[in-house]
Amino acid sequence: MKTRVLERKEILAVDIETAWEFFSNPNNLPAITPPELDLRVTSGAEERIYPGMIITYEIKLAPFVGSGWVTEITHVDAPRYFVDEQRAGPYRLWHHKHFFAETGRGETEARDVVHYSLPFGPLGAAAHRLFVRRKLDSIFDYRSSRLAELFGT
Repeated sequence: MKTRVLERKEILAVDIETAWEFFSNPNNLPAITPPELDLRVTSGAEERIYPGMIITYEIKLAPFVGSGWVTEITHVDAPRYFVDEQRAGPYRLWHHKHFFAETGRGETEARDVVHYSLPFGPLGAAAHRLFVRRKLDSIFDYRSSRLAELFGT
């Protein structure tokens, strides 16, 4: 199982408390997810995140191909970071760390570090080369543009 890493960083023109309020509410995830993924939170988003919280989603991986996704919030240190880990879904491993830091200029640095791996051995490796990595990059690019619209950069 090859573990890969995706890292992104955004500077948001809001204070850390505002950034935390947005990111710690699972109901805001569809607002920063590309519409073609049709992400829907199906349970677990009734409150702010806490360690042990289970959140379920439905998502379209491709036209006419949907998938359920279950994540657990494993660590929370408000307003500095939280971690979500896939418990069931399309990846063999999905470990997503969200970090927030004040820049000293009234802005917040939001940084993501995702460790992930795919199932199916060599077939998963081929899928990663052919389209999975590009798809993840496009999802995070969309997220970056939406965050800029919502909060400025």
